[in-house]
Amino acid sequence: MEKILIIDFGSQYTQLIARRVRELNVYCEIVPFHSIPELTEDTKGVILSGSPFSVNDTEAPQPDLEHIIGSLPVLGVCYGAQLMAKINGSEITPSNTREYGRANIKSIDSNNPLFKDIPINSQVWMSHGDTISKLPVNFEIIASTFDVAVAAYHIHGENTYGIQFHPEVYHSSDGKQLLDNFVVSICRCSQNWTPDSFIESTIADIQKQVGDEKVVLGLSGGVDSSVAAMLLHQAIRKNLVCIFVDNGVLRKNEFEHVLEQYKVLGLNVIGVDAKDQFLDKLEGVSDPETKRKIIGNTFIEVFDQEAHKLTGISWLAQGTIYPDVIESISVNGPSATIKSHHNVGGLPDFMKLKIIEPLRLLFKDEVRRVGKALDIPANILGRHPFPGPGLAIRIIGEVTREKVAILQEVDDIFITGLKEHNLYDSVWQAGVMLLPVQSVGVMGDERTYENVVALRAVSSTDGMTADWVHLPYDFLAKMSNKIINKVHGVNRVVYDISSKPPATIEWE
Repeated sequence: MEKILIIDFGSQYTQLIARRVRELNVYCEIVPFHSIPELTEDTKGVILSGSPFSVNDTEAPQPDLEHIIGSLPVLGVCYGAQLMAKINGSEITPSNTREYGRANIKSIDSNNPLFKDIPINSQVWMSHGDTISKLPVNFEIIASTFDVAVAAYHIHGENTYGIQFHPEVYHSSDGKQLLDNFVVSICRCSQNWTPDSFIESTIADIQKQVGDEKVVLGLSGGVDSSVAAMLLHQAIRKNLVCIFVDNGVLRKNEFEHVLEQYKVLGLNVIGVDAKDQFLDKLEGVSDPETKRKIIGNTFIEVFDQEAHKLTGISWLAQGTIYPDVIESISVNGPSATIKSHHNVGGLPDFMKLKIIEPLRLLFKDEVRRVGKALDIPANILGRHPFPGPGLAIRIIGEVTREKVAILQEVDDIFITGLKEHNLYDSVWQAGVMLLPVQSVGVMGDERTYENVVALRAVSSTDGMTADWVHLPYDFLAKMSNKIINKVHGVNRVVYDISSKPPATIEWE
């Protein structure tokens, strides 16, 4: 499978580069700068990402790129452009003015293939504090902005290019065209990375890998596990067994609803009611990471118990997707955990199962496109993402049965309201947080001192970044009124208007 290799130097935009390349129906992989693999015949080109470092910093990443530059088409973006220039003897100096945000290209070498069909005055997005102040004789300037003389360069005699702006971001108006020029025209990629081709190759890989052995899959009811299940079902049919565990912190009636919808897909699903096992272990625990670990470990225990009731199981299938894989590998080596991924890192040795992850190459939007090609019903593919630890990380602080019951009722009103007012499909993810504070209220002639809940609705593509959704005021007013009137124990409703970053989508 031909591919573009993206070398990550720690830029916040690296995953966005990958997604833009994938949108061109070209497969690509992200690798950290300290683990660059051997190039294969299938590698058609390389993109060097940006970085929070200056190339002049003593700790700046400076890998050996000698085997790459000149042997394959290379596009350096921002830091990547400056790194290649510095390696070749260019001077990189601090900019007179910090160059961040919108800029416009004032001159272009229209004969250069990188800028084919890109007009003068095209808007680009800058994000750098240094500039390339002097180029070697074998470099040519192919684009400039009003403030940056070397906005883009080309090395004579090579398919090597550097640009000082970010074509992958929305604000670069012709960024997609530039990436198309590099990936398709210069690297000559055939654009055969499609949902149908992925399904065909993945089913063949599963059949080759698994053979006649049996696979067990833990379903969550979400998009990822559903698509993984259908891929496996198409490949091995009766040799797939699915287990869906009620961990006590699912949404209201979700256990019964999910089991019912999987019957439509023809999957062999075993439902396990383990609510008490999970909730007993969560009693008295407030730390969010500890809650995540308790739920993850208890799930493994329950899953292992159920798997041992089955005979001949050799494989465990997981719904791991590409962002999970990327986030589990730090560009700068071991780093602080923001939150643990429940499906990355393998299994305890005692489970004795081999792991298969049919979706580990895909971003979330690609998973949905594959699901559509598999004819999975829209009501399943359109489901909002739901965290693995469920409502446990939407209950801030200790999880109790009473708090779960309150939050389930509030969450049901909010999600049902979004659907009834035709707002659900315009939201990427929505949920409710139960806060560990009480507020004074008045109901009738009585003073109350009850719980506060925060409604959360965000727009996103894959959850890496997100913005809060501007839900109509009259809708929010109706939801607040209905929640307070119908859910005993809640007397105040607030709406979260934080974006990611700097906030996260979940509160824990």
